[in-house]
Amino acid sequence: MREITMGTNTTGMATSPLDGKELIEAALAIPPSSPGSEADAAAVRTTYAKESGSIGSVPPPASLKGMAKAVGELIQGRPPALLIDKLGERLAFERSGTRLYEALIAKYDADGSFEGGPTRADLEAIRDDEMRHAALVCGAMERLGADPTAMTPGADLVGLASSGVLSVAVEPRISFGQSLQALLIAELTDNDSWRMLIDLATAYGQTEMAAEFRAAEQHEAHHLELCRRWLSSLLALGARGEPTAPASPQQAA
Repeated sequence: MREITMGTNTTGMATSPLDGKELIEAALAIPPSSPGSEADAAAVRTTYAKESGSIGSVPPPASLKGMAKAVGELIQGRPPALLIDKLGERLAFERSGTRLYEALIAKYDADGSFEGGPTRADLEAIRDDEMRHAALVCGAMERLGADPTAMTPGADLVGLASSGVLSVAVEPRISFGQSLQALLIAELTDNDSWRMLIDLATAYGQTEMAAEFRAAEQHEAHHLELCRRWLSSLLALGARGEPTAPASPQQAA
């Protein structure tokens, strides 16, 4: 793993106090080239939010059986669109999780791991869990007559939210160890999201679905525990000034 070192970073003004002072003075003396203020910008954002509409909708069930199921839920006072949307959201996140671990495996092969860090087998096992979880949600959607290939509003939202995490994992300048920080963000979200989905499935009377999801939640809790342990080990090594990389990735496997 690449070390965090002192280098020729000149992004801060402290590296050139005189230039920094002139920069501040110029910023205060010269008004922005575009008219308006922070309040004007906020007003524009508010207008856009009011006029933009929604990010999508949940498609109707693709089969007559699914339609009957959806109508039955609606009659009971539980609009089916909400459950289908959240299932689509979870499916999208699990797919992103699979890609995230694939990216981490590639960085592992480039950088290697560190003492107390994950092995390649660890990363592969969790990636496979994410794939199984995606298949689990896909099956749950199909039982409700929903189309798992459709982009629901929740799936669209979570895809945008998780894009930054995935960008960290695929950025070649960010080391394997540094990428684990993005992994922690993903695993924290994954754990809470499964818990909320279980509560929602229970509210809809989907006891079998909720039971299946509890097993997935237990897997995710283990993933989070491992991620925290790996990051703690990495920080401890760095704080002690000890090496954080093996001789080769193969030795850490």
